Amino acid sequence: MTSALLPARPAVPTRGWRRILFKVSGGRVNPGPSADEARHRLLVEHIGTPLNDCHRIAVMSLKGGVGKTTTTVGLGSTLASLRGDRIVAIDANPDRGTLGAKVPRTSENTVRDLLDNADSVSRYVDVRRYLSQAASRLEVLASANAPELSQAFTDTDYIAVDGILERYHSILLTDCGTGMLHSAMPAILGLADTLVIVSSSSADGGASASATLDWLDAHGYTAQVKNAVTVISTFPVNRESVDLDALEQHFAARTRRVVRVPYDPHLAVGGNIILEEMRKATRKAFLEIAGAVAERFGLESRKPPGQAPGAPAASRIPARPLEPVEEVRQQIR
Repeated sequence: MTSALLPARPAVPTRGWRRILFKVSGGRVNPGPSADEARHRLLVEHIGTPLNDCHRIAVMSLKGGVGKTTTTVGLGSTLASLRGDRIVAIDANPDRGTLGAKVPRTSENTVRDLLDNADSVSRYVDVRRYLSQAASRLEVLASANAPELSQAFTDTDYIAVDGILERYHSILLTDCGTGMLHSAMPAILGLADTLVIVSSSSADGGASASATLDWLDAHGYTAQVKNAVTVISTFPVNRESVDLDALEQHFAARTRRVVRVPYDPHLAVGGNIILEEMRKATRKAFLEIAGAVAERFGLESRKPPGQAPGAPAASRIPARPLEPVEEVRQQIR
């Protein structure tokens, strides 16, 4: 109450010439933070918004090689580095996903091991044995190493894993497999609070991302599409590309926010992803993505009161069979 009666303290710059001027003047001259610093502070404030329930983020694309797994780790690492709660990413790729290779493997266990031993998990220290952790504090649940096992990961399995992890984590990211027809997708889409659609800067990648939106619209996820965040992964200029402004305008007309991730040699290597090793512009892009996702924080509680943890609302799980998406023939220009 007392703090509310006191006048607000003026914003003090912490970067560049503005900070120098403030320091050398003994605080008498305060030019305030730059627009860039003010934007950074606003994003960090949004990202730190407290959650009333577990918020689920599904990262998806019809096409492989567009930066979907990289986006999952970059986004998850940014959230984990700026929040005080626990954040976990699940590899739901049915064809031996690579999410586990993007962070140091501090655990050799996989999603299948967690499912097989679910009855023995009653504390955070129990579930922690199945997770690897990055320096950012992002935790990762890797997919099964054997393709024949990972293909058996069903929607029922996903709901069971979700039910375990939501007890101990505030944000749950899912690195979806390529395509929309694999067995876990009904549960992933039924539980997701925010969709992140990933496109590359190529014509083929843009068409595939647009086809993903078309499929979602056709299967009853129009509201989720409108609130989705589109990420455009930029590749070196020597690769086939389209007009990025036109591509961004296309997705801006269909989704809530569009963010470009610039080409970064650290991400191109394909190994462990470390925030501090990224270029400044890349870190800034992931901060924008995290800020866009965080705009949905506080809207995450949609389950009826008294519903068991991990049990999806029936209205959010599609009852009809999944149908193949039609090929998008017209390139985005």
